[in-house]
Amino acid sequence: MRLLIHRKTAGRRAVVRHVINRERVHIHVTTGDTVRVTRGEDKGKEGKVLRVYPKTGRVTVEGVNIVKRHRKARRPEEQSGIIEHPAPIHASNVMLLDPKSGRPTRVRVRIDDDGTKERIAAASGEPIPRSR
Repeated sequence: MRLLIHRKTAGRRAVVRHVINRERVHIHVTTGDTVRVTRGEDKGKEGKVLRVYPKTGRVTVEGVNIVKRHRKARRPEEQSGIIEHPAPIHASNVMLLDPKSGRPTRVRVRIDDDGTKERIAAASGEPIPRSR
């Protein structure tokens, strides 16, 4: 389901249309997986997936895409200043690491006899455990 949002400026000027995709995107990694960045400024870096955003198709990876935020102290004992933290990157720019070789791999899904889904590394055929 796509939703159009209309925002009018002062008077009778142009109408800006923002398209928001409200559907969930299938993401091949989950929280706790170790991934390698394949595109962008941080290409080649490895880290743990901290958070997954299924609505936008983005993931936050530890130590990747570090941004600075100017934060004001909310309480008297808190200190204000410039805080660095990781920002989300698109999930298509990361690849899951093979547990056997430690190299990036694509992921296949195998359904076991009891009906549970198991992730399989396409490169080596090894099962990838779910880390939660």
